[in-house]
Amino acid sequence: MPETTIPELPQELWRAGKLELAHGVTHLLQVMRVASAGLGKYLAEVESRGAEDLFGYGSAASWLAEVARISKGDAQDMVNRALALNSTPGVGDEGAVFAPATAAAADDGAVGEQHIDLILEILRKIPSDVPVEERDGAEQILATLARHAGPKEIAEVGAGLLAHLDPDGNEPKDPEPAPPRRELFVERRKDGFWKLSGLLDPETGARTAAALDAYAAKRPIDEFGQADHRTQPQRRGDAWAELLDLAIACPDQPGTSGYRTLVHVTVGLDALKTGLGTACLDFVGRITAREARLAACDCLMIPVVLGAAGEPLDVGRMKRFVTPGQRRALNIRDGGCAFPGCHRAPKHCHAHHIRHWADGGPTDLRNLVLLCSFHHRLIHHGDVDEQGGFRTFSVRNPPCSTSRPATGR
Repeated sequence: MPETTIPELPQELWRAGKLELAHGVTHLLQVMRVASAGLGKYLAEVESRGAEDLFGYGSAASWLAEVARISKGDAQDMVNRALALNSTPGVGDEGAVFAPATAAAADDGAVGEQHIDLILEILRKIPSDVPVEERDGAEQILATLARHAGPKEIAEVGAGLLAHLDPDGNEPKDPEPAPPRRELFVERRKDGFWKLSGLLDPETGARTAAALDAYAAKRPIDEFGQADHRTQPQRRGDAWAELLDLAIACPDQPGTSGYRTLVHVTVGLDALKTGLGTACLDFVGRITAREARLAACDCLMIPVVLGAAGEPLDVGRMKRFVTPGQRRALNIRDGGCAFPGCHRAPKHCHAHHIRHWADGGPTDLRNLVLLCSFHHRLIHHGDVDEQGGFRTFSVRNPPCSTSRPATGR
């Protein structure tokens, strides 16, 4: 019979010898383990009768967590252990004990909770088609070993038993591929600029860097001797804008029907005609009227044109849109940016209205020309007039004339 009485502690424990200390520790360990096994029998009985009928709780674990002032998880572990080591009529397989040899070792105070949990884990891994005799034999081996061995030895022997009882093991399962982690934050600053930040998975990050680097290369010196003095961050910013233009121009872009449209810009008619003043961009900030003219030129934005009294005069007139068919014709005719010395491909170009649509310029091929974003902005800002010393530039393969006004007004 295991010792279950709690010995009286000596008044002056510091005087105890090493043998007395060792005996006291091992004796109290056995008492604790026997008490734990006895507690398990009580818990199994509560579960068998029903905690709700007995105490008004939904489960034995809920009741135990309340009376023992422990977490619901710890209480559930204690109940599960108790059910595996004790007969519980009305619960499980007609009250059969799941691990009888381990239960006997627990009643003797020879094994603790860690031993018990490890043995139960191994037993639950044995396939259900293994004969009961072989399973019981494996449990007997583990329970006997646990009386004088530690968890490491039990785990090693358990692995050997599982390999013997189930040599093929569980069928390997292909892990579900984890979704790539991609985050992008877009924040508008008080000064109207936008700040981008985010996190990309390795593959997407590499593709992003490659795409930006490809479009961030320095422009060659043009025939007017103008060199590219942009910094690398500036070139990457321009590359990002070009990539957006490519995405916007894609005919498969959702919700655009092949037209290059992004957002609404609210602008006064006089400001749009003169290029002076400001405009409101989708009700989130202001841009200059000159920038509004540039954006509206290739339908990157849908203008909401206001009269002198603020009444809407025009909301995205469809007749000014460069249609996909016109765009294809421009690509064939101009072959790219029509500015002298520029060799940007059509896919990197905007359709520029030579006479702006706000000034009555028609949206037809005779009034359209392809310009890359750099030279498009250059013309709308009037820089060609002052720095280039000329007001016209020749268009490659023009349909009729050989000179076009550079101001795009």
